[in-house]
Amino acid sequence: MIQQLVVDYKITFNSEHGRHVLADLEEFAGYNKPCFSKGFPDETAFMLGQRNIILRIKRILAEREA
Repeated sequence: MIQQLVVDYKITFNSEHGRHVLADLEEFAGYNKPCFSKGFPDETAFMLGQRNIILRIKRILAEREA
């Protein structure tokens, strides 16, 4: 991962406003809800895709800066 991008994510999401936005994105994406939709594989895939965005943000925020 490009280190400047890690820094940019941390500046953005570690601020008070950024934490507020991330919480909203988590709610919108159903981050803390089950992603499986019985009998609807397309819906399951869609929900997993939304959740994956939040996972990417959190993974980048957890990276150590060089």
